[in-house]
Amino acid sequence: MKWNKIFKMINNIITGLLFIVLVFSVIVVISVRASGGEPTVFGHQLKTVLSGSMEPEIQTGSIILIQVGGDMTRFDEGDVITFRTKDNILITHRIVEVKGNGQQYITEGDNNDGPDIEPVLSENIVGQYTGFNLPYVGYVTNFANTKQGVALLFIVPGVFLLIYSVVSIWRALKQLENQQEETQALVARSQADKKV
Repeated sequence: MKWNKIFKMINNIITGLLFIVLVFSVIVVISVRASGGEPTVFGHQLKTVLSGSMEPEIQTGSIILIQVGGDMTRFDEGDVITFRTKDNILITHRIVEVKGNGQQYITEGDNNDGPDIEPVLSENIVGQYTGFNLPYVGYVTNFANTKQGVALLFIVPGVFLLIYSVVSIWRALKQLENQQEETQALVARSQADKKV
């Protein structure tokens, strides 16, 4: 009897975890797809860090939260900003010098040997790094942007949940069948005892 309770508890935990993974996968895929690869959380954007220029504070493969909008001339030396280059590449670096009352910024990656070649114009700034980052989660969001990622993040947890559900149903039916056989055996014994 004790083992049945433990088995039920483990069964419920595994089912719950598989369901949570499936729901999380659906949310990640939908948010990435709906936002064009830039999910928004409470008015902040999630960005994936693809280089080590800001290590050790921001690891490669992390996702970071940036605050978008507002006055892009408000930043001070030491702030970390995300901006677009002339080649439309997003970069997140620290401001090392402010020029022209915030019209231009000299930036540098914490892990780089020197400042970036081109100054950042205030109109090219996307937002300010909030200090929140999740290491390695960026790899998942980047993968979720691919066709293989969508398929894998939807299908694999769903298949695991389906297989686990089928196995659980089969076990429950087997257990019910065993209980019926035991009940029939008890009834048969009871009737045999009455005849004697």
